[in-house]
Amino acid sequence: MASRHMLARQPHKTVYREGDRVIKLFGDTYTKADVLNEALNHARAEETAIRVPALLEVGIIDGRWAIQLEYVEGRTLAELMKEHPERHAEYLERFVDLQLDIFAQRAPLMNKLKDKMRRKIEETDLDANVRYDLFTRLEGMPRHNKLCHGDYNPTNIIIAQDGTPYITDWAHATQGNASADVARTYLLFHLEGDAETAERYLDLFCQKSGTAKPYVQSWLPLVAASQLAYGKAEEREFLLRWINVVDYE
Repeated sequence: MASRHMLARQPHKTVYREGDRVIKLFGDTYTKADVLNEALNHARAEETAIRVPALLEVGIIDGRWAIQLEYVEGRTLAELMKEHPERHAEYLERFVDLQLDIFAQRAPLMNKLKDKMRRKIEETDLDANVRYDLFTRLEGMPRHNKLCHGDYNPTNIIIAQDGTPYITDWAHATQGNASADVARTYLLFHLEGDAETAERYLDLFCQKSGTAKPYVQSWLPLVAASQLAYGKAEEREFLLRWINVVDYE
């Protein structure tokens, strides 16, 4: 039996490598439905033209639900950005190009992005009037059916030894409006304290896609509100400021 090496530990999830497999062990806060939904999202992403580590098995290990994936030998884009700051602009451009490749895909059985955002906003403790305003804004946003990753950041991109990119962690994937997914990535950079990269990323995406920057920014209160539902105390003050911003339109 291959030895197990820890790759990452989060409060309610641990990721190991065991031989040619990656094992994601989930804690008690994850229901069976949560785990099966993540596996299903991953499988549906595999059916597109995007390179995704193969889903191998879903089951119970050490009394906990687990997803087993193909191990891809390589470095994450986040690691490469940190190790080679002189190539940051090059890596950021590749980051945006890969996201545009995702948006070019269709996965018609994925959950709808607007439905998920509506549920997340409903789960928050925001004032009823604020939630009503957010629901009204969300309802008025254009409906698209592009594949959206939902947690697109450089830690979820693995560059294999031959240079091939693989995109992983499809737990939050949906189909919907690409600009909402871009706004979420922009928010994630800010939550990591990297405002400079956030601005460069947004400018680069808008330039490459021909998208108006204010249109992406109009999604920011909505993605901030849906992020608030995860209940991370250290993010709350920051997210509330974004939820209460004036319209960019």
